[in-house]
Parts: sequence; structure tokens; C-alpha cells
Amino acid sequence: MGDKKIALVDVDGTLVDYDGNLPQSAVDAVRAARANGHRVYACTGRSKAEMYQNILDIGLDGMIGGNGCYIESDGDVVFHQLIPADEERRLVDWLNERGLAFYLESNSGLYGSATFQEDARDAMRLYAKGKGAPEEVYTKMEVKDAFPEMIFGADLYRDDVNKVSFLLKSYQDHLDSAEAFPNLKAGTWGGRGETALFGDLGVKDITKAFAVNKLCQYLGADVADTIAFGDAKVDIPMFEACGTSCCMGSGGDEAKAAAA
Repeated sequence: MGDKKIALVDVDGTLVDYDGNLPQSAVDAVRAARANGHRVYACTGRSKAEMYQNILDIGLDGMIGGNGCYIESDGDVVFHQLIPADEERRLVDWLNERGLAFYLESNSGLYGSATFQEDARDAMRLYAKGKGAPEEVYTKMEVKDAFPEMIFGADLYRDDVNKVSFLLKSYQDHLDSAEAFPNLKAGTWGGRGETALFGDLGVKDITKAFAVNKLCQYLGADVADTIAFGDAKVDIPMFEACGTSCCMGSGGDEAKAAAA
């Protein structure tokens, strides 16, 4: 691509703040880059169902979702790897048996367990506080504020799940999930300093770095012409894969150290 670059932009904490606000400066920057012939993709842990209209209205060239398990370019699906249905069913049963509230992340929607709205309230407030939300916002935050499109009451045995996030009662829940599901990739996410408030389980051996390389192969582009923008530890593989990387000033220390 020569002097034309491919920008890979994380969403939460990078393109939008942790209240979901999309600054006009970010919109202008993306549109200016594309007007100058560069390509811009969201590269996020979000599934497609979480790419709300204000983000879609920017006019991106595509997205990498689910931290790498879904790739879309110019409206075409380049790659999509799901959690196997039998493994998803076993995971739902395991979480219910342990009394851990959770939600399923699918391109068709976010599907919450029966108690997620109530059980996750305090954790979502800590998450928002740790990411810099003002006190008047995080003290009143409800799960529906963070996930306005979440669906409750649906069948949770599904065959279209990219990733599952669940509330941690303790860090041991994360360790136990990694042991119970060795064929999935176990991680955590949370507030400032990578605090572990939630665990997640997704497709194994797939990261944002994997997806960046897959996208470049599809586009016939050199990975040296990619520029990554992010703020968290989950963005480090993307930083390491891309030719240039930039960490937000509000980002975690590990992410800042990895950006170059």
C-alpha cells in the first residue's frame, strides 16, 4: 500500500470513552484518514451487535470483533470462528452451577443470564470508576446503561457465540474456568490497572494480532503499513503485530510499555 496505511482502532477507551461517548474529534480523525486514502478498521473485543449506530455512522472500512474471532471488510465477512455449540452448552451449565452471572456475546446480540442485571451492578460501577467516569455517573450506573441492547429471557444454549463474559466472585473463578475449559481462551477484564472484575472465555489461539495478519493477507497489504491504537492489555498483541502502535494516555502501564 506504500504511503497508504491501515489503522486498527480499539473501541472502548480509545474510540469511545467508558461512558460510551464518541468525541467529534475521533469522528473527524477517522473521516480525514479515509478521505486521504487510508483504511480504518475497528479492532475490538466487542461483537458486531455492540457496534452501535453512532460508531457505524462514522464510516469505517470494517471491523475486527471478539478480539479477533470475527473479521469484516467492506461489508464482506473475511473470517468468523465461533465457540463450538457443545462447548457453549457445557459452559452455560458450568456458570449456572457456580452461580456466576454472565452474558453471551454474539453478532446477533448480547444475551444476559437471569441475574446479570442485578449481580453485575457493583462490578460495572467499579469498572466505570476505574476507567475515569465521573462520580455522578458511576455511582448511578446500571447494567442497562453499559449494555442498552442486552437481551434477557432468551435461550442461552446457542450456536452463534463469539465469547462469554462472566462476573468473578473471586480470581479463583477465572483460574477454575481456564482449567475446566482448556479448549477455550480464558481471560479477565476490569478497571484501572487491569483489575479482574470479569472473566471471559473465547476461541482459543485467536487474538487481535492473528486477525490483523489475516486482514492484511486478505487485503494484500504489508503488516508494516498498519497502525494500532489502543489502551489496554488485550491490545498488546495488536501493538506487537502492527508496524506502528500508539497507546492512549489513559491506558494501562503494560499497554503503554508495549506501544512503539
